[in-house]
Amino acid sequence: MADSQSLQRQGRVAFTYPDFGLYQLARLFTVMATEMQSVAVGWQVYEITKRPMDLGYVGLAQFLPTILLFLVAGHAADRFNRRNIVALCYAGLGLSSAILLLLTLNGSRSVHAIYAALVLVGIVRSFNGAAGQAMVPQLVPEEHFPNAVAWAQTVFQAAVIIGPALGGLIYAIFRGPAAVYAMSVLAAIVSVSAMSRIQLKAARHTREPVSLSTLFAGLRFIWQKKLILGTISLDLFAVLLGGAVALLPVYAREILHTGPWGLGILRSAPAVGATATAVLLAHRPLRRHAGVTMLWCVAGFGVFTIVFGLSRNLLVSLIALLLLGASDMVSVIIRGTLVQLSTPDNMRGRVSAVNSLFIGTSNEFGQFESGLTAQWFGVVPAVVLGGVGTLVVIALWAWLFPELRNADRLNNQVSAVAQELP
Repeated sequence: MADSQSLQRQGRVAFTYPDFGLYQLARLFTVMATEMQSVAVGWQVYEITKRPMDLGYVGLAQFLPTILLFLVAGHAADRFNRRNIVALCYAGLGLSSAILLLLTLNGSRSVHAIYAALVLVGIVRSFNGAAGQAMVPQLVPEEHFPNAVAWAQTVFQAAVIIGPALGGLIYAIFRGPAAVYAMSVLAAIVSVSAMSRIQLKAARHTREPVSLSTLFAGLRFIWQKKLILGTISLDLFAVLLGGAVALLPVYAREILHTGPWGLGILRSAPAVGATATAVLLAHRPLRRHAGVTMLWCVAGFGVFTIVFGLSRNLLVSLIALLLLGASDMVSVIIRGTLVQLSTPDNMRGRVSAVNSLFIGTSNEFGQFESGLTAQWFGVVPAVVLGGVGTLVVIALWAWLFPELRNADRLNNQVSAVAQELP
Protein backbone atom coordinates (compact mmCIF):
# COMPACT_ATOMS: atom_id res chain seq x y z
CA MET A 1 0.00 0.00 0.00
CA ALA A 2 2.84 2.36 0.91
CA ASP A 3 4.60 1.60 -2.39
CA SER A 4 1.41 2.37 -4.30
CA GLN A 5 0.99 5.70 -2.50
CA SER A 6 4.64 6.55 -3.14
CA LEU A 7 4.24 5.90 -6.87
CA GLN A 8 1.10 8.03 -6.99
CA ARG A 9 2.92 10.84 -5.17
CA GLN A 10 5.83 10.63 -7.61
CA GLY A 11 3.36 11.02 -10.45
CA ARG A 12 2.35 14.45 -9.11
CA VAL A 13 5.57 15.41 -7.32
CA ALA A 14 5.66 18.87 -8.98
CA PHE A 15 2.67 19.92 -6.87
CA THR A 16 4.63 19.37 -3.64
CA TYR A 17 6.18 22.77 -4.45
CA PRO A 18 3.56 25.43 -3.49
CA ASP A 19 4.81 28.09 -5.92
CA PHE A 20 4.36 25.69 -8.83
CA GLY A 21 0.77 25.06 -7.68
CA LEU A 22 0.04 28.80 -7.46
CA TYR A 23 1.42 29.36 -10.95
CA GLN A 24 -0.73 26.57 -12.36
CA LEU A 25 -3.79 28.06 -10.64
CA ALA A 26 -3.04 31.42 -12.28
CA ARG A 27 -2.53 29.75 -15.67
CA LEU A 28 -5.74 27.76 -15.30
CA PHE A 29 -7.86 30.90 -14.93
CA THR A 30 -5.92 32.85 -17.57
CA VAL A 31 -6.14 30.15 -20.22
CA MET A 32 -9.81 29.53 -19.42
CA ALA A 33 -10.45 33.24 -19.91
CA THR A 34 -8.60 33.47 -23.22
CA GLU A 35 -10.28 30.32 -24.54
CA MET A 36 -13.73 31.57 -23.56
CA GLN A 37 -12.87 34.84 -25.24
CA SER A 38 -11.68 33.05 -28.39
CA VAL A 39 -15.02 31.31 -28.81
CA ALA A 40 -16.90 34.58 -28.29
CA VAL A 41 -14.67 36.55 -30.67
CA GLY A 42 -14.79 33.86 -33.38
CA TRP A 43 -18.59 33.60 -33.30
CA GLN A 44 -19.05 37.37 -33.02
CA VAL A 45 -16.72 38.15 -35.96
CA TYR A 46 -18.24 35.48 -38.21
CA GLU A 47 -21.74 36.62 -37.27
CA ILE A 48 -20.85 40.19 -38.32
CA THR A 49 -19.09 39.45 -41.63
CA LYS A 50 -19.92 35.84 -42.65
CA ARG A 51 -16.40 35.61 -44.21
CA PRO A 52 -13.88 32.89 -43.26
CA MET A 53 -11.06 35.30 -44.12
CA ASP A 54 -12.03 37.51 -41.19
CA LEU A 55 -11.44 34.57 -38.85
CA GLY A 56 -7.94 34.46 -40.31
CA TYR A 57 -7.45 38.10 -39.37
CA VAL A 58 -8.34 37.20 -35.76
CA GLY A 59 -5.21 35.05 -35.68
CA LEU A 60 -3.11 37.57 -37.60
CA ALA A 61 -3.94 40.39 -35.16
CA GLN A 62 -2.56 38.28 -32.31
CA PHE A 63 0.43 36.95 -34.23
CA LEU A 64 1.96 40.15 -35.63
CA PRO A 65 2.95 41.59 -32.21
CA THR A 66 4.70 38.31 -31.39
CA ILE A 67 6.94 38.40 -34.43
CA LEU A 68 7.70 42.09 -33.90
CA LEU A 69 8.42 41.88 -30.16
CA PHE A 70 9.85 38.43 -29.47
CA LEU A 71 13.47 39.63 -29.26
CA VAL A 72 12.56 42.41 -26.81
CA ALA A 73 10.32 40.06 -24.81
CA GLY A 74 13.07 37.47 -24.50
CA HIS A 75 15.64 40.02 -23.35
CA ALA A 76 13.18 41.42 -20.79
CA ALA A 77 12.56 37.93 -19.38
CA ASP A 78 16.31 37.48 -18.84
CA ARG A 79 16.80 40.94 -17.37
CA PHE A 80 13.79 41.54 -15.07
CA ASN A 81 11.79 39.59 -12.52
CA ARG A 82 9.83 36.99 -14.49
CA ARG A 83 7.02 36.74 -11.95
CA ASN A 84 6.32 40.46 -12.21
CA ILE A 85 6.32 40.30 -16.03
CA VAL A 86 3.81 37.43 -16.02
CA ALA A 87 1.57 39.21 -13.49
CA LEU A 88 1.54 42.35 -15.66
CA CYS A 89 0.72 40.21 -18.70
CA TYR A 90 -2.26 38.66 -16.93
CA ALA A 91 -3.46 42.15 -16.05
CA GLY A 92 -3.07 43.11 -19.72
CA LEU A 93 -5.23 40.17 -20.78
CA GLY A 94 -7.90 41.37 -18.35
CA LEU A 95 -7.69 44.83 -19.91
CA SER A 96 -8.23 43.41 -23.41
CA SER A 97 -11.33 41.56 -22.18
CA ALA A 98 -12.60 44.79 -20.62
CA ILE A 99 -12.14 46.60 -23.95
CA LEU A 100 -14.07 43.89 -25.80
CA LEU A 101 -16.79 44.09 -23.16
CA LEU A 102 -17.13 47.86 -23.59
CA LEU A 103 -17.24 47.54 -27.39
CA THR A 104 -20.03 44.98 -27.13
CA LEU A 105 -22.05 46.94 -24.57
CA ASN A 106 -21.80 50.03 -26.82
CA GLY A 107 -23.27 48.03 -29.71
CA SER A 108 -20.15 48.26 -31.91
CA ARG A 109 -20.31 46.23 -35.15
CA SER A 110 -16.76 47.06 -36.19
CA VAL A 111 -14.48 44.06 -36.58
CA HIS A 112 -11.54 46.46 -36.81
CA ALA A 113 -12.12 47.54 -33.20
CA ILE A 114 -12.13 43.88 -32.18
CA TYR A 115 -8.86 43.33 -34.06
CA ALA A 116 -7.34 46.30 -32.20
CA ALA A 117 -8.19 44.69 -28.85
CA LEU A 118 -6.67 41.43 -30.08
CA VAL A 119 -3.44 43.23 -30.96
CA LEU A 120 -3.13 43.97 -27.23
CA VAL A 121 -3.62 40.25 -26.56
CA GLY A 122 -0.77 39.53 -28.99
CA ILE A 123 1.55 42.00 -27.25
CA VAL A 124 0.79 40.49 -23.86
CA ARG A 125 1.26 36.94 -25.11
CA SER A 126 4.66 37.80 -26.53
CA PHE A 127 6.02 38.82 -23.11
CA ASN A 128 4.06 36.17 -21.22
CA GLY A 129 5.34 33.36 -23.44
CA ALA A 130 8.97 34.27 -22.86
CA ALA A 131 8.78 34.98 -19.12
CA GLY A 132 6.27 32.24 -18.26
CA GLN A 133 8.18 29.39 -19.92
CA ALA A 134 11.52 30.57 -18.51
CA MET A 135 10.03 30.87 -14.99
CA VAL A 136 9.02 27.23 -14.52
CA PRO A 137 12.58 25.89 -13.89
CA GLN A 138 12.74 28.40 -11.00
CA LEU A 139 9.72 26.74 -9.38
CA VAL A 140 10.80 23.07 -9.23
CA PRO A 141 14.16 21.24 -9.05
CA GLU A 142 15.63 20.02 -12.33
CA GLU A 143 15.03 16.34 -11.53
CA HIS A 144 11.29 17.00 -11.29
CA PHE A 145 11.04 19.27 -14.29
CA PRO A 146 9.71 16.64 -16.77
CA ASN A 147 6.91 15.93 -14.31
CA ALA A 148 6.27 19.68 -14.04
CA VAL A 149 6.06 19.98 -17.85
CA ALA A 150 3.54 17.15 -18.04
CA TRP A 151 1.36 18.65 -15.30
CA ALA A 152 1.68 22.17 -16.71
CA GLN A 153 0.34 20.85 -19.99
CA THR A 154 -2.41 18.98 -18.14
CA VAL A 155 -3.54 22.20 -16.45
CA PHE A 156 -3.30 24.08 -19.73
CA GLN A 157 -5.37 21.51 -21.60
CA ALA A 158 -7.91 21.26 -18.77
CA ALA A 159 -8.42 25.01 -19.16
CA VAL A 160 -8.72 24.57 -22.93
CA ILE A 161 -11.44 21.98 -22.31
CA ILE A 162 -13.39 24.03 -19.81
CA GLY A 163 -12.88 27.46 -21.39
CA PRO A 164 -14.39 26.95 -24.86
CA ALA A 165 -17.28 24.82 -23.60
CA LEU A 166 -18.07 27.37 -20.89
CA GLY A 167 -17.63 30.27 -23.32
CA GLY A 168 -19.98 28.72 -25.87
CA LEU A 169 -22.56 27.91 -23.18
CA ILE A 170 -22.46 31.43 -21.69
CA TYR A 171 -22.69 32.96 -25.17
CA ALA A 172 -25.76 30.86 -25.94
CA ILE A 173 -27.49 31.48 -22.57
CA PHE A 174 -26.93 35.26 -22.59
CA ARG A 175 -27.36 35.51 -26.38
CA GLY A 176 -24.18 37.45 -26.94
CA PRO A 177 -20.51 37.79 -25.99
CA ALA A 178 -20.79 40.43 -23.23
CA ALA A 179 -21.13 37.93 -20.37
CA VAL A 180 -18.17 35.94 -21.72
CA TYR A 181 -15.93 39.01 -21.72
CA ALA A 182 -17.08 39.93 -18.20
CA MET A 183 -16.15 36.45 -16.93
CA SER A 184 -12.74 36.80 -18.59
CA VAL A 185 -12.10 40.02 -16.67
CA LEU A 186 -12.91 38.29 -13.37
CA ALA A 187 -10.63 35.36 -14.23
CA ALA A 188 -7.75 37.76 -14.91
CA ILE A 189 -8.19 39.26 -11.43
CA VAL A 190 -7.88 35.79 -9.85
CA SER A 191 -4.74 35.07 -11.90
CA VAL A 192 -2.99 38.30 -10.90
CA SER A 193 -3.82 37.62 -7.24
CA ALA A 194 -2.28 34.13 -7.40
CA MET A 195 0.86 35.41 -9.15
CA SER A 196 1.44 38.01 -6.41
CA ARG A 197 1.98 35.20 -3.86
CA ILE A 198 4.70 33.34 -5.78
CA GLN A 199 8.32 33.42 -4.63
CA LEU A 200 10.87 32.44 -7.29
CA LYS A 201 14.08 30.58 -6.52
CA ALA A 202 16.98 32.99 -6.79
CA ALA A 203 18.80 32.78 -10.11
CA ARG A 204 22.10 34.37 -10.98
CA HIS A 205 21.59 36.67 -13.91
CA THR A 206 24.36 38.49 -15.69
CA ARG A 207 22.94 41.81 -16.80
CA GLU A 208 24.21 41.84 -20.34
CA PRO A 209 24.06 45.17 -22.16
CA VAL A 210 21.36 45.46 -24.79
CA SER A 211 22.91 44.81 -28.21
CA LEU A 212 22.11 42.95 -31.40
CA SER A 213 24.31 40.11 -30.18
CA THR A 214 22.42 39.63 -26.91
CA LEU A 215 19.03 40.07 -28.59
CA PHE A 216 19.78 37.36 -31.16
CA ALA A 217 21.45 34.97 -28.69
CA GLY A 218 18.35 32.75 -28.45
CA LEU A 219 18.15 32.33 -32.22
CA ARG A 220 21.85 31.44 -32.41
CA PHE A 221 21.52 28.91 -29.62
CA ILE A 222 18.62 27.09 -31.27
CA TRP A 223 20.30 27.13 -34.69
CA GLN A 224 23.41 25.47 -33.22
CA LYS A 225 21.47 22.73 -31.39
CA LYS A 226 19.97 20.77 -34.28
CA LEU A 227 17.90 18.46 -32.09
CA ILE A 228 16.10 21.44 -30.53
CA LEU A 229 15.77 23.15 -33.92
CA GLY A 230 14.26 20.03 -35.45
CA THR A 231 11.87 19.54 -32.53
CA ILE A 232 10.38 23.03 -32.41
CA SER A 233 10.35 23.57 -36.19
CA LEU A 234 8.53 20.27 -36.71
CA ASP A 235 5.81 21.42 -34.34
CA LEU A 236 5.78 24.82 -36.07
CA PHE A 237 5.07 23.55 -39.57
CA ALA A 238 2.80 20.67 -38.55
CA VAL A 239 0.41 22.88 -36.56
CA LEU A 240 0.75 25.77 -39.04
CA LEU A 241 -0.51 23.56 -41.86
CA GLY A 242 -2.99 21.57 -39.77
CA GLY A 243 -4.84 24.58 -38.36
CA ALA A 244 -8.36 23.14 -38.47
CA VAL A 245 -9.33 24.81 -35.19
CA ALA A 246 -9.32 28.28 -36.80
CA LEU A 247 -12.18 27.26 -39.07
CA LEU A 248 -14.33 25.67 -36.38
CA PRO A 249 -16.91 28.51 -36.41
CA VAL A 250 -17.52 27.78 -40.10
CA TYR A 251 -17.66 24.01 -39.54
CA ALA A 252 -20.02 24.41 -36.58
CA ARG A 253 -22.40 26.70 -38.43
CA GLU A 254 -22.27 25.65 -42.08
CA ILE A 255 -21.16 21.99 -42.13
CA LEU A 256 -22.09 20.38 -38.81
CA HIS A 257 -25.15 22.66 -38.34
CA THR A 258 -24.76 23.38 -34.65
CA GLY A 259 -24.70 26.55 -32.53
CA PRO A 260 -22.32 28.31 -30.13
CA TRP A 261 -22.59 25.41 -27.65
CA GLY A 262 -21.47 23.02 -30.39
CA LEU A 263 -18.58 25.29 -31.27
CA GLY A 264 -17.49 25.28 -27.64
CA ILE A 265 -17.53 21.47 -27.52
CA LEU A 266 -15.61 21.21 -30.79
CA ARG A 267 -12.94 23.61 -29.50
CA SER A 268 -12.68 21.59 -26.29
CA ALA A 269 -12.28 18.21 -27.98
CA PRO A 270 -8.54 18.48 -28.87
CA ALA A 271 -7.82 19.47 -25.28
CA VAL A 272 -9.65 16.41 -23.93
CA GLY A 273 -7.31 14.16 -25.88
CA ALA A 274 -4.30 16.27 -24.96
CA THR A 275 -5.17 16.22 -21.25
CA ALA A 276 -5.53 12.45 -21.17
CA THR A 277 -2.14 12.11 -22.86
CA ALA A 278 -0.47 14.60 -20.51
CA VAL A 279 -1.78 12.80 -17.40
CA LEU A 280 -0.61 9.48 -18.83
CA LEU A 281 2.88 10.87 -19.51
CA ALA A 282 3.04 12.43 -16.03
CA HIS A 283 2.65 8.97 -14.49
CA ARG A 284 4.35 6.99 -17.27
CA PRO A 285 6.98 9.27 -18.83
CA LEU A 286 8.60 8.41 -22.14
CA ARG A 287 11.49 6.01 -21.53
CA ARG A 288 12.74 5.13 -25.00
CA HIS A 289 12.42 6.08 -28.69
CA ALA A 290 11.40 9.70 -27.98
CA GLY A 291 12.24 10.93 -31.50
CA VAL A 292 10.42 8.21 -33.44
CA THR A 293 7.45 8.45 -31.08
CA MET A 294 7.24 12.18 -31.72
CA LEU A 295 7.39 11.73 -35.50
CA TRP A 296 4.64 9.12 -35.50
CA CYS A 297 2.42 11.19 -33.23
CA VAL A 298 2.78 14.32 -35.37
CA ALA A 299 1.92 12.13 -38.39
CA GLY A 300 -1.21 11.10 -36.47
CA PHE A 301 -1.99 14.80 -36.03
CA GLY A 302 -1.98 15.15 -39.82
CA VAL A 303 -4.13 12.06 -40.39
CA PHE A 304 -6.77 13.12 -37.87
CA THR A 305 -6.83 16.62 -39.38
CA ILE A 306 -7.76 15.02 -42.72
CA VAL A 307 -10.46 12.90 -41.06
CA PHE A 308 -11.95 15.99 -39.41
CA GLY A 309 -11.86 17.91 -42.68
CA LEU A 310 -13.87 15.23 -44.49
CA SER A 311 -16.37 14.54 -41.68
CA ARG A 312 -19.99 15.67 -41.84
CA ASN A 313 -20.97 14.03 -38.56
CA LEU A 314 -20.59 15.85 -35.22
CA LEU A 315 -19.56 12.71 -33.30
CA VAL A 316 -16.93 11.69 -35.87
CA SER A 317 -15.59 15.25 -35.90
CA LEU A 318 -15.33 15.26 -32.10
CA ILE A 319 -13.44 11.95 -32.09
CA ALA A 320 -11.06 13.17 -34.79
CA LEU A 321 -10.33 16.36 -32.84
CA LEU A 322 -9.84 14.40 -29.62
CA LEU A 323 -7.25 12.11 -31.25
CA LEU A 324 -5.65 15.11 -32.95
CA GLY A 325 -5.08 16.73 -29.54
CA ALA A 326 -3.71 13.50 -28.05
CA SER A 327 -1.18 13.19 -30.88
CA ASP A 328 -0.05 16.80 -30.56
CA MET A 329 0.56 16.58 -26.80
CA VAL A 330 3.47 14.15 -27.17
CA SER A 331 5.49 16.65 -29.21
CA VAL A 332 4.57 19.46 -26.79
CA ILE A 333 6.00 17.61 -23.78
CA ILE A 334 9.15 16.49 -25.60
CA ARG A 335 9.78 20.01 -26.87
CA GLY A 336 9.08 21.61 -23.48
CA THR A 337 11.51 19.32 -21.66
CA LEU A 338 14.29 19.65 -24.22
CA VAL A 339 14.14 23.42 -24.61
CA GLN A 340 14.07 24.41 -20.94
CA LEU A 341 16.46 21.91 -19.37
CA SER A 342 19.14 22.25 -22.05
CA THR A 343 19.20 26.06 -21.86
CA PRO A 344 21.23 28.06 -19.28
CA ASP A 345 18.98 30.09 -16.97
CA ASN A 346 20.43 33.42 -18.07
CA MET A 347 19.33 32.62 -21.65
CA ARG A 348 16.00 30.90 -20.97
CA GLY A 349 13.99 34.05 -21.60
CA ARG A 350 15.47 34.61 -25.06
CA VAL A 351 15.24 30.95 -26.04
CA SER A 352 11.68 30.78 -24.68
CA ALA A 353 10.82 33.88 -26.71
CA VAL A 354 11.95 32.10 -29.90
CA ASN A 355 10.00 29.02 -28.86
CA SER A 356 6.93 31.20 -28.22
CA LEU A 357 7.38 32.76 -31.65
CA PHE A 358 7.30 29.28 -33.18
CA ILE A 359 4.22 28.40 -31.14
CA GLY A 360 2.53 31.69 -32.03
CA THR A 361 3.40 31.21 -35.68
CA SER A 362 1.85 27.76 -35.70
CA ASN A 363 -1.25 28.82 -33.77
CA GLU A 364 -2.15 32.44 -34.52
CA PHE A 365 -0.50 32.71 -37.95
CA GLY A 366 -1.85 29.24 -38.65
CA GLN A 367 -5.33 30.71 -38.16
CA PHE A 368 -4.56 33.34 -40.79
CA GLU A 369 -3.17 30.70 -43.17
CA SER A 370 -6.30 28.58 -42.69
CA GLY A 371 -8.59 31.55 -43.29
CA LEU A 372 -6.66 32.50 -46.41
CA THR A 373 -6.66 29.00 -47.93
CA ALA A 374 -10.35 28.61 -47.04
CA GLN A 375 -11.05 31.84 -48.91
CA TRP A 376 -9.13 30.56 -51.95
CA PHE A 377 -10.07 26.87 -52.07
CA GLY A 378 -13.05 26.44 -49.74
CA VAL A 379 -13.20 25.35 -46.11
CA VAL A 380 -13.01 21.57 -46.53
CA PRO A 381 -10.17 21.55 -49.11
CA ALA A 382 -8.19 23.96 -46.89
CA VAL A 383 -8.32 21.60 -43.89
CA VAL A 384 -7.61 18.46 -45.93
CA LEU A 385 -4.68 20.06 -47.77
CA GLY A 386 -3.30 21.19 -44.41
CA GLY A 387 -3.37 17.63 -43.09
CA VAL A 388 -1.63 16.33 -46.22
CA GLY A 389 0.96 19.09 -45.87
CA THR A 390 1.66 17.95 -42.29
CA LEU A 391 2.42 14.43 -43.52
CA VAL A 392 4.82 15.82 -46.12
CA VAL A 393 6.61 17.84 -43.42
CA ILE A 394 7.01 14.70 -41.27
CA ALA A 395 8.77 12.88 -44.11
CA LEU A 396 11.07 15.84 -44.79
CA TRP A 397 12.00 16.39 -41.12
CA ALA A 398 12.75 12.68 -40.57
CA TRP A 399 15.29 13.03 -43.40
CA LEU A 400 16.65 16.53 -42.60
CA PHE A 401 17.08 15.97 -38.83
CA PRO A 402 18.59 12.54 -38.12
CA GLU A 403 19.25 13.80 -34.57
CA LEU A 404 15.49 13.93 -34.04
CA ARG A 405 14.84 10.60 -35.71
CA ASN A 406 17.51 8.87 -33.61
CA ALA A 407 16.69 10.50 -30.25
CA ASP A 408 16.12 7.77 -27.69
CA ARG A 409 15.94 8.50 -23.96
CA LEU A 410 14.68 12.03 -23.32
CA ASN A 411 16.83 12.68 -20.23
CA ASN A 412 19.93 11.51 -22.06
CA GLN A 413 19.17 13.86 -24.93
CA VAL A 414 18.89 16.80 -22.52
CA SER A 415 22.25 15.92 -20.96
CA ALA A 416 23.88 15.54 -24.38
CA VAL A 417 22.64 18.91 -25.59
CA ALA A 418 23.67 20.58 -22.33
CA GLN A 419 27.22 19.18 -22.68
CA GLU A 420 27.53 20.90 -26.07
CA LEU A 421 27.07 24.34 -24.52
CA PRO A 422 30.05 26.68 -24.85
